[in-house]
Amino acid sequence: MSRRLALATALLAALPFGAHAQDVYKIGASVGLTGYAAANDRFWRDGLNVAADVINAKGGILGKKIEIIAEDNRSEPQEAVVGYRKMMSSDGVQIFASGCVSAGNFAAAASVIRNKIPMVLCSILPRQPEEQKWAFSTLAPPKFEVEVRYQYLKDKTQIRKIGILHDPTPYALLTKDIGQKIAADFGLEVVATETYKPDDADLSVQIGRMNAAGAGAIVKMGQGGSTVTTAKNIKALALEKMILLASIDNVTVFRGAAESLGDRFLFAAPPVQLPDALTDPAMKEAVGAFLKAWTAKHGDADPYAAARAYDAMMVIDKGVTAAKTMDGTAVRDAIEKLPPFQGAAAGYAFSADAHMGIVKNPFYIGVVQQGGKLTLAK
Repeated sequence: MSRRLALATALLAALPFGAHAQDVYKIGASVGLTGYAAANDRFWRDGLNVAADVINAKGGILGKKIEIIAEDNRSEPQEAVVGYRKMMSSDGVQIFASGCVSAGNFAAAASVIRNKIPMVLCSILPRQPEEQKWAFSTLAPPKFEVEVRYQYLKDKTQIRKIGILHDPTPYALLTKDIGQKIAADFGLEVVATETYKPDDADLSVQIGRMNAAGAGAIVKMGQGGSTVTTAKNIKALALEKMILLASIDNVTVFRGAAESLGDRFLFAAPPVQLPDALTDPAMKEAVGAFLKAWTAKHGDADPYAAARAYDAMMVIDKGVTAAKTMDGTAVRDAIEKLPPFQGAAAGYAFSADAHMGIVKNPFYIGVVQQGGKLTLAK
């Protein structure tokens, strides 16, 4: 742990919980508006604000208007700790709806729960059981996005040897481990595992090693521009039969990768990115309601991270309403007891034993058509 992070954490732990304004309900968000997480966290922030507008238009929560207070953690854990400290001490936030920087949420979790403030997160849950009791996630269990890609390879292709390409983020490392563990369950063999840094400009060496090991497909664990780089490198290496299966991500990334690989580029896609493929009435209604509010403010900007943020706000709304108070402990307990509901990104079913609320795999496999439209893979 760096000296700066250690100092910030110690200061955070010592802070008393600030007084709350009487007329607003303050929701804090630690978000990576700069750095590697910005591609998702900017949309997360925007999704929070869209949801706040929807809830406030209906009278707010328990008669109080929502105020979103967002602090840029620059995609760095030490900056996240500083931002959490400010939001608790100076801004008096009553609950957190923080973004996708898992390491930052982990770093601040112990101090947040000392103040008995619930956290509804974009990221995976903190590692410590006591911290997990106060944290809820709108992120699908990482195994789901691995399973949907493996099932596609099993059912739709003859490929049985794969390479896993991952970055060093906590989420990517977790999905990498899952991918290695469950491959055999789908009749697949991981013949090579390679890593990269999110800002690497060329991944040809890693791709070449996977190809030499006999991989017919690369299953990529990690988000952002590196997916486009991977696709360009596969094309430049003239690997004309290799396919790339990407993690959940932004539509701009998908379109960029498809420019190089066409229908050899596939990806895990949530319902909100493939609304035309939906058949379940409750899902269609939830996705439609969100997209109406989202597109009114943000046009055709990617909806996925925003949809999960929107769902996080609905979790908070439902939890506070059920608790009939904004007390942190009561709200936490109420969220655990919420009945299952359909959100814009997935269906949720929280309980005392399940703080990652998505229990049914929400993902499809998508491809990019000519013109940039995302559609269901055949």
